[in-house]
This record gives sequence, structure tokens and C-alpha cells, in this order.
Amino acid sequence: MNRLAAMDAFVRVVDTGSFTSAARQLRVGQPAVSKMIAQLEERVGVRLLLRTTQGLTPTEAGETFYEHSKRAIAEADEAEAKARGSSAALSGRLRISGAVTFVRLYVVPRLPKFLAMHPNLDIEVHMDDRNVDLVEAGIDIALRMGDLQDSSLTARKIGQSPRSVIASPEYLSRAGVPTSLEELASHEAIIYDLRSGGTVWNFTKGSTRSTVTIVGRMRLTAAEGVREAVFAGIGLAVASDWMFGPELASGKVRRVLQDWELPPVDLWAVFPSGRAATTKARTFADFIRRELAAEFRGEHLDDGT
Repeated sequence: MNRLAAMDAFVRVVDTGSFTSAARQLRVGQPAVSKMIAQLEERVGVRLLLRTTQGLTPTEAGETFYEHSKRAIAEADEAEAKARGSSAALSGRLRISGAVTFVRLYVVPRLPKFLAMHPNLDIEVHMDDRNVDLVEAGIDIALRMGDLQDSSLTARKIGQSPRSVIASPEYLSRAGVPTSLEELASHEAIIYDLRSGGTVWNFTKGSTRSTVTIVGRMRLTAAEGVREAVFAGIGLAVASDWMFGPELASGKVRRVLQDWELPPVDLWAVFPSGRAATTKARTFADFIRRELAAEFRGEHLDDGT
């Protein structure tokens, strides 16, 4: 038994939920995949898959084996890529993680271009506003915004966006346009109750600094919810320009108090701790940095150095 090939087959069976689908991906017969899994279970001495009328699901031991197998396959792919040289085509699977709104607006629309550049590469995208455990989830690269709480992470800053006080024209027509920070206290705020959000904000204008606590009856833990609440005219929000990029351009939402500045939000490419970033992950980070720089003409993005 080729152990790495059997591990690859096992990962595909778990991902697809069937021997037949895994065999189709591997371009082998279904009996060959069943045999590899049986040999793998015999080798490790435990059952890895539960076979029911509903399909195939990993056992507790299978879940653990699945995560380690994914990492082993990724590292084997990386070793091959380095042996072939940097000019070799990327192949295998790239697992990306990022916040739902940012990935939907700025990553997914660019994936066809990246896939066309690397035809032997598969991409798996995990969209979650929470910070997932990269090692446990088998993620190759995460795109995260704001301050990084975990100092052990391997990270590279690839961009930056300003924040603004944002509202819909409908809300501003109804509640009035605030012309001073003091007026924010009389406005209804939509609060993004997650990292880099909250109710207390530090504004600056030249050498003048002012701290404002915004008040609102609605708190949300996902940027998609904040967006929809702003569109619905519920209140104003403090958000990165990235969160409302298309709508700021179209006029669907407006910035207010533009003579005051808020702390910008940084975009990071984060890699799993304990091992070097893969060539695939580094290539993707460079690609996203260049794509965003081209769209925003470098206005809100650093040069990646």
C-alpha cells in the first residue's frame, strides 16, 4: 500500500462522502478506493469510517486522522514543488479562510483568474467572521483584518483600509446628517460586536483627538448583518471602506464626518504556526495584494514589504 496515496484517498472520501466520488476524482475504480481504505484501517488498527445507509462519515479517530492526513498531503505537495523549483506549476489543494463579506466581495470574484493561472490547483474556501484554528482546520492561509490577538501566528501585512462613519441616504434624510462628533450621541448606531468593532472609537483631526462612545440598540456579530442593517436605514455604523466598497462607489451608502479620521484596519495574510508557509499560500497572498492594489490604485494598500 502506498500510504500517502491511501491518505489522499481517505481525505477525498471524507470530503465527498462516498467511495464513488473519491474514485472519480482520483480517476480509479471504486473498488480500488475501498481497498485502500480497508488497508489503511488495518494498518492503523482502528475504524476510520462509519458506513451507514446515509453515507460515509469519519469516526472520532477518523476525524483526527483526516486533519493530520490533509497536512501531510499539503507538506508532501510543498516538498515536491520545492524540488521541482519555483517555476513549477502549483498543484494540489489550497485551503483559504477569511471573513464572509471580505471574501465574498474581494476574493471569490478573483478566484477564476487565479485558477486560470494555476490549472492544476484546487481551492477550498472557508468563510467565517470568527478566527478559526488554522492547524485544526487544515487551512493554508487566512485573510484576517484588524489587530492580531495571537502573537505566535506567522503573518504578513498585505493591505490597509480606512474606516468611516457610514449610513444610508434614507437614514440620513430621516435622522439628519451629523456635522460634529457630539451629534453622534443622538443617532442610532449599528454595532459590529466582534474584533475591531465595538462602541468606543478614537477620532483624530490633525493634532486633535476625541473619544466617542456610540449608542445603538442593534448589535451584530457578522459583517453581512451590519451591511443589511445599514441598507435598511436602521442607523449609522463605523466600518472599513472595504465592507461597503461597492455601495460607497454607487452612492447606496454615504460617509459622514469626513473631516475626522478613524484608525485604519489592516489586512493580514496569516499562515499556520509551526511550519513554513507553503508556496501555494505565499503565491496566493501576493496575488490578492496585487489585485487589491490594482483595484484601489494603491490608495489604501501598502506595497507588501
